[in-house]
Amino acid sequence: MIDRNELVQILDFVANRWKEISKDADNKAMQTLPSKFWMNSVGGKAGKGRWVTMLMYTESEEDANAFKEVLLRWQSKGMQSTKAPDLIQIGKK
Repeated sequence: MIDRNELVQILDFVANRWKEISKDADNKAMQTLPSKFWMNSVGGKAGKGRWVTMLMYTESEEDANAFKEVLLRWQSKGMQSTKAPDLIQIGKK
């Protein structure tokens, strides 16, 4: 488990690393990225008091919107006060 200060340090490191990588057009990581894409970010409750943030990109606006819809449904499920029933009932009658 990490504390908030450590999380800030990790995010700062990752952000600075991407800034440095982006300055080098010959970097392999930059060469694999498309020149045009959509980006979404959504976060929400995941369990007891936890938050998850998902950052994704796609070259297709349709795919981006579909995936964002899945994330929003997942987020709203985590905010419900009643537990949803299990979809798979193994060994239950």
